Amino acid sequence: MSLFDLSGKSAIITGSSRGIGKAIAIAMAEQGARVVISSRKPEPCEETAHEINERFGVGTAIAVPANISSKEELQNLVDETNAAFGKVDIVVCNAASNPFYGSLGDINDDQFQKILSNNIISNNWLVQMCAPQMRERKDGAVVIISSIGGLKGSPVIGAYNISKAADFQLARNLCVEYGKDNIRVNCIAPGLIRTDFARALWENPETLKRSLAYTPMQRIGEPEEIAGAAVFLASKAGSYMNGQMMVIDGGQTIT
Repeated sequence: MSLFDLSGKSAIITGSSRGIGKAIAIAMAEQGARVVISSRKPEPCEETAHEINERFGVGTAIAVPANISSKEELQNLVDETNAAFGKVDIVVCNAASNPFYGSLGDINDDQFQKILSNNIISNNWLVQMCAPQMRERKDGAVVIISSIGGLKGSPVIGAYNISKAADFQLARNLCVEYGKDNIRVNCIAPGLIRTDFARALWENPETLKRSLAYTPMQRIGEPEEIAGAAVFLASKAGSYMNGQMMVIDGGQTIT
């Protein structure tokens, strides 16, 4: 059996109707996992679930729309997963918000609160909803999709970067609390990836040029290049990695 095999595992992946989340869902399904596709809008979720079922077999994926800002909708996401697959083995916290581009001196309280709530607090909500059954089984994996933004300052996405730095600490703290129950909590910190979420950064020629100037590989990443790391962290291959942060950025942060 492959170290990366996920047969018999069930995974919730937020923000998985497109981009990095979708790539992770496909990669996990390819390794045998049953996956739950979740984002705010029902139709894209259904489309992605249908695509995965067409490729890997009926019953591989289900669609459960949920807004991460709603605790009730996240609880429904967990309940529907338990009803369909019987358990939750893997949680991938990928969905995030960034409603503001500019200086911290100009951000309003509602915008700042939304970033902190959706990017940090909602991750903890979802983990706490799934942790009891993981603790009972003495097995579970949580993957938080953070960002290299959490490793540096920014004049325009400072609040977002603050939230992503907090994700690193959330993973460390959850590791300390749940490591004894064989629950692993790790972060992935992608660099600039070709997704709709980051379109403003890679579609603008000047912004892209500045980013690539400090990227040794001289290109941006693709969603599939993050998916493999998520499979590693969720599988036996990553069974002794806990509380850590994995940077995948083409070398940008070392320059």
